[in-house]
Amino acid sequence: MLYIMRHGRTDWNDENRLQGKTDIPLNEEGREMARRAAKEYADVHFDICFCSPLIRAKETAEILLKGRNVPAVTDDRLEEMGFGVYEGSKDYFENAEYPLNLFFEHPAEYVAPVKDGESMEELFKRTGEFLEEKVYPELKEGKDVLIVGHGAMNSAIICQVKKKNLEDFWSDGIENCKLLSLF
Repeated sequence: MLYIMRHGRTDWNDENRLQGKTDIPLNEEGREMARRAAKEYADVHFDICFCSPLIRAKETAEILLKGRNVPAVTDDRLEEMGFGVYEGSKDYFENAEYPLNLFFEHPAEYVAPVKDGESMEELFKRTGEFLEEKVYPELKEGKDVLIVGHGAMNSAIICQVKKKNLEDFWSDGIENCKLLSLF
């Protein structure tokens, strides 16, 4: 079985700031969310956890898996999507003219910033390689795999696993610290 989870809340989540690859830690609410998730999903079996190296995802995985004998393996391909100059942006939903709105409203039309931005194609390439090299071999061995990551990165994995179109990128909704079973 493949499971996926988004990290707990951060101060930037609370401030509606776009995080991307900016390494923002969990806030106390995010840690509490992870503790509640650990209790709620205590009976769900995981053989291995793959995790983003960003602190908010790593800390979520550590709290979730505390006391379990489940290895948490970080992989750079599980970092959040890079948004370049848009990282740290606030209240971007309120301005329909802001280029970042395309990412959330019409992801197929999104154009990444030239400097340090990541395109949808680049995101799908790295997460697709990760699935092929790490996840699918574990699943073929009958193992239960957990991925702890981020909204956009998780959505890219979901789209690939479920063979969804880019227009449906956000259709599964990625709530903080909620476990999603993919198959």
